[in-house]
Amino acid sequence: MEKVVVTGLGVVSSIGIGVEKFFESLKQGKNGISRISLFDPSLHSVQIAGEVKDFNPEDYVDKKDVKRLDRVQQFAFAAAKGAIEDSGLLFEKENTERIGVYVTSGVGGIRSIEDQVKVYYDRGPDRVSPFLITQLIIDAIPAYIAIKYGLKGDTLAAVAACASSGKTIGEAFYAIQRGDLDVVIAGGADAAITPVGVAAFASMRALSKRNDAPEKASRPFDKNRDGFVMGEGASILILESLSHAKSRGAKIYAELAGYGTSVDAYHITAPDPSGKQVERSMLMALQKAGLTVNDVDYINAHGTSTPLNDKNETFAIKEVFGDRAYKIPVSSTKSMVGHLLGASSALESVATVLTINNGIIFPTTNYEEADPDCDLDYVPNVAREFNVKVALKNSFGFGGHNITLLYKKFED
Repeated sequence: MEKVVVTGLGVVSSIGIGVEKFFESLKQGKNGISRISLFDPSLHSVQIAGEVKDFNPEDYVDKKDVKRLDRVQQFAFAAAKGAIEDSGLLFEKENTERIGVYVTSGVGGIRSIEDQVKVYYDRGPDRVSPFLITQLIIDAIPAYIAIKYGLKGDTLAAVAACASSGKTIGEAFYAIQRGDLDVVIAGGADAAITPVGVAAFASMRALSKRNDAPEKASRPFDKNRDGFVMGEGASILILESLSHAKSRGAKIYAELAGYGTSVDAYHITAPDPSGKQVERSMLMALQKAGLTVNDVDYINAHGTSTPLNDKNETFAIKEVFGDRAYKIPVSSTKSMVGHLLGASSALESVATVLTINNGIIFPTTNYEEADPDCDLDYVPNVAREFNVKVALKNSFGFGGHNITLLYKKFED
């Protein structure tokens, strides 16, 4: 089977647009969470989020397309464009029937849905936008990228709630391993910081209500965590077969070597407290990579900052790694950017790849008081130099989805 390598990265996030700015912000432990400005949140119980600031879609998308695309599609294309440029791919020199676009979202074009529902009730059915359907469907995200670049290999938008982009990256990994494709533009985007989006998650009591201290609200594994913080943005990884990457002299960030997936079949929102399927997901990724628990140097956690999720993930890690769990650094990127829903796994995969490539583990910020149920090394508050050779990236989602990706240092 073909080895799969990462040759390009693209990011749109609340702590930086572009991989360089994202990397510098992660190193500094910069926080991207603030009071919501995309709408007036004064009537909401939750008034904070990780918004992407200073994003001008016309810097990335044709002017005529801006109004035809939802914000989530604009983010996705901007991240894809950045990743493609970073990879050095020249599509005019490639067989575009061997290049796929696997990009997804957790909730799709929710902003457009909200806007057009209001149009319907205020102005009538004949005034609803003809672009609404293509703004809201998730499959339009990879389709737009494929159309703009003329990529005919395949498109996919696998949906697995907050594990969606992890699932999509995993399926891209399989497609390249099988030899179906040479290159896949893989990742995810979400832009659900809208009045109804925030209200819906808040009504589930899933969100932090630290409105008075936004930058302190996302605190994975900390004893006083009270819920996750919504984020938005997009991340793309360019995945290639090793043979294709070498044939064009591409720079290689890391190898994607394993993919594990399972489902709790327990509850539509709550994780299974036994952690058995999370354990199986991690072990499957290791098995696919031909590695063991003794090879893992670092875990980029799902780490949402919710009481149940962080406790259960910690428990599962200890069940898989035993006493060695206490020697493995574990950190959560969500402490800085919030939870990007379906895009979170892609963004955190970029962070994981940067960790491997640069020898720096990014911190879990806002970690102030230890929780007896969360007693691992969470790399609190300050980045750490560390030679990471093998890293696991965990992602979980409503519906009991569990995804683990395994990235490793590339060795030719």
